[in-house]
Amino acid sequence: MNTAVMTASYAGDFDRCALLCESMDRFMQGDWHHYLLVERADTALFRQLEGPKRSIVSEAELFPFWLRSFPDPLKFGRRRLWLSPFSLPLRGWHAQQIRRLAMARHVDADMLLSIDSDVVMVRPYDPASMWVDGQMRMFRIDGGVSDKMTEHRGWYAQAGRLLGLPAAVSPAHDYINTFIGWRVDTARALLDHIENISGHNWVRALVSSRAMSECTIYGRFVDEILNGEGHIPSDQPLCHMLWFRETYPETSAGLEIFMQGLQPEQVAVGVQSFVHQPIAEIRRLAFSVSPL
Repeated sequence: MNTAVMTASYAGDFDRCALLCESMDRFMQGDWHHYLLVERADTALFRQLEGPKRSIVSEAELFPFWLRSFPDPLKFGRRRLWLSPFSLPLRGWHAQQIRRLAMARHVDADMLLSIDSDVVMVRPYDPASMWVDGQMRMFRIDGGVSDKMTEHRGWYAQAGRLLGLPAAVSPAHDYINTFIGWRVDTARALLDHIENISGHNWVRALVSSRAMSECTIYGRFVDEILNGEGHIPSDQPLCHMLWFRETYPETSAGLEIFMQGLQPEQVAVGVQSFVHQPIAEIRRLAFSVSPL
């Protein structure tokens, strides 16, 4: 099966993204091509990472003409805002989600494999292993969104509005991870469905709220519109993720403790960029993992 691996990134994460690319070139197997999805202004920087298995895609190729980025005046130009006539100002994490969804109509592949730029592969992996008898494994933690997870509940509600579904369901599943696959045919059907429900271009519909989670939208579409067709739910994350600074000491010893939690079925680790761990140390420990 042909896989389009996609990573939405930006200049501030360039070094981490470069490490991801190095790890993919070392460990990723099978029929795949890697697409780095970046802002217009970052394309020249990321061209350094291009190669036979890797291409740069500017958001200019993915976004409608009316959605553009500008320097944030409140951040003295250090950050960007995405402005449109149909939404409140959007942040970079919103733009990255739109880029990933837009790839469904941009590439010819069987699967979109989304990998965040702060992820590092640590073991050999062929994305074709996600397929079983024509069905694709979809990450899902059953009942993983509790009533106390107010941000997740907001994402659920917005997904419901976009898809013509209830704002809340019980149990509410968690579909979010940093290393997940989408079927391309399903992702295209999802965009078509949003346009049919809203009567507008899917991007315009999506940016009607800043409470967006593309993983939740895709997951609810599969489970509640398609009744799971073409997918096999799996609660096994392929990436061992360090989400919060407080979880382990921000030292080499703390990073080693985190690495000890890597499970046999996991092929990657991720350390959020706001966790203060040197990239060189992440690289050293990631590339010393046993291949099993």
